[in-house]
Amino acid sequence: MEAEIPKPDPKDVKDVFDKASVLARIDGDTNLLKELAELFLENLPRLFMNVREAVTRGDARALECAAHALKGSVGNFAARPAVDAALRLEHIGHCGNLTEAESAFRVLEEEIERLKPALADLSKAEV
Repeated sequence: MEAEIPKPDPKDVKDVFDKASVLARIDGDTNLLKELAELFLENLPRLFMNVREAVTRGDARALECAAHALKGSVGNFAARPAVDAALRLEHIGHCGNLTEAESAFRVLEEEIERLKPALADLSKAEV
């Protein structure tokens, strides 16, 4: 019987994004961080859908562009796991070999699902 490896807790912010790094880049402005989180969550469905549609259509160029845009957005939060997942899809699109696009997309989806609650908590936080 294999031991189950626990998944990271989505509420464990340090595994999802580097809040201290983000705050350092914005001079500790928690109001700005809250606004950035709200803006990201507002734009996320469109950004994510663009990646999903590019994978579904098998459109390498659209995948490269959509993944690049999403990578930049999650990069604002020093969300290393999500950045890495988007970067992988960007690279897949750039190379034009989409054989691993579906599995890479699932990894991105998982990382985005971990990031969303952490950023939602930020956007609801009293500052």
